[in-house]
Amino acid sequence: MEKKNLSIIGLLERELQLRNYSPRTVHTYVELVKRTEAHLGIPFDKITTDQFKSHIHQRITKDGISTSTVNQMLSVYKIVQVDLLKRDWESIKIKRPRRTKKLPVVLSQGEVENLINAASNIKHRAILMLAYGSGLRRQETQMIKAGAIDSARMQVHIVQGKGKKDRYSILPHKALTILRQYYRLERPSYYLFEPQGKKNKHMSEQALNSLVKKAAVKAGIKKQISFHTLRHCFATHLLENGVNLRQIQQFLGHTSLKTTAVYLHLANIAPGSISSPLDKLDV
Repeated sequence: MEKKNLSIIGLLERELQLRNYSPRTVHTYVELVKRTEAHLGIPFDKITTDQFKSHIHQRITKDGISTSTVNQMLSVYKIVQVDLLKRDWESIKIKRPRRTKKLPVVLSQGEVENLINAASNIKHRAILMLAYGSGLRRQETQMIKAGAIDSARMQVHIVQGKGKKDRYSILPHKALTILRQYYRLERPSYYLFEPQGKKNKHMSEQALNSLVKKAAVKAGIKKQISFHTLRHCFATHLLENGVNLRQIQQFLGHTSLKTTAVYLHLANIAPGSISSPLDKLDV
């Protein structure tokens, strides 16, 4: 039984790697398989559809797992059933849950200013200014290198972001100024932002989340925010400043314009600030 278990996991890892899934996604999917097997006491390839549905239901009702986690579980189940076990998906298909439509928390430009000014040191200020000013994800901020900062063209080259896609975003002049000050002071060796005293290492997710939370407390911000809030603020404030949605989509690296369109619900655009096309006519 143990041999079969390892075989399925090994085959799953190979299948995901052949599809060019990120190491993080491969790890997540493998851990979901291991947890399911441990809970049910059955090898993953022997689990019936009803048993798998019952397991998901229990994790929703008892553990309160998110819709995203449920979809990950269904995705890995489908890969195993269809690609590894060569079974017909139509006969065992499990419908995916409806996504909850929650709008992200967004700070005003004044609140972002206060957040950045509350940062405890120059490195934290540089991180906040670059993440907000360029719309970086947390992992992109972790992995960014000094060579990604293109001061000649005033842009940031995000290499292999989510979905293994490269893109370019804005490099704000104020971010460049503080990045230069920070670089002269810290002299990072590989990653642009490295932990104190640890060369060639990137900062952890916990460290980046913590610096945002601490700055928010110092700034007196009561909203429940995370590192990703900076990216939401970047997109919303660009939209409020008249940048078109398609351009924002490119800066964010969204595959679908529908994903970017959520910021239409967040932007505070006064009708009085917009000119009607009628006013441009000679009538």
